[in-house]
Amino acid sequence: MFCQNIFVIFLLIVKQKLCCACDRAEYEIGGECCPMCSPGTRVYRHCTEFTSTSCVPCIGSTFINKPNGLITCFPCTVCDQGLGVKTAKECTASSDTVCGVLEGNYCVDPYEGGCRAAEKHTTCKPGQFIKRPGTQNTDVVCENCRENSFSNGSSTSCTPHTDCGSRRLRTLRPGDGVSDSVSCMWINRETGHPVPMIQQI
Repeated sequence: MFCQNIFVIFLLIVKQKLCCACDRAEYEIGGECCPMCSPGTRVYRHCTEFTSTSCVPCIGSTFINKPNGLITCFPCTVCDQGLGVKTAKECTASSDTVCGVLEGNYCVDPYEGGCRAAEKHTTCKPGQFIKRPGTQNTDVVCENCRENSFSNGSSTSCTPHTDCGSRRLRTLRPGDGVSDSVSCMWINRETGHPVPMIQQI
């Protein structure tokens, strides 16, 4: 009998808890389940036993993007060009500002649908080429030129050094990663001696 009474009390407690759980479209305040305000509005006055929730629109640079039981709206995000971002979509009462990336930058602090901060794409150095161009979400990837080629750092591939020997030219200065070979003399086919190019004109 004692166990049966305990079981009944337990069921009553569970039933009470279940009956008092607020619906998904409600919020709990002071033991009451109040209807939520719709996106773009906030609670002006909580519900009572006899009245429903009173809601008012978010005004100024504020918003709420979900059904809520909040008494204040969130401040709209400000897109700071000093952080490499710009306003891509203006804030409304029911949606926050969407910040996009300024040209020549990539996002380093993304959030749902936008970007809080961006940095400038890496500039490849002379002797390197752009292996993968930068996007709004990724930085530029640079890679060193292979042997016998050069680049000023702004191209997507390296240029092979001029092969002076194959042109019967004498190399004045060998090429390196940042510049081509320099040749200014022809090789006389008969004598094998270099001849200044001015004499070939």
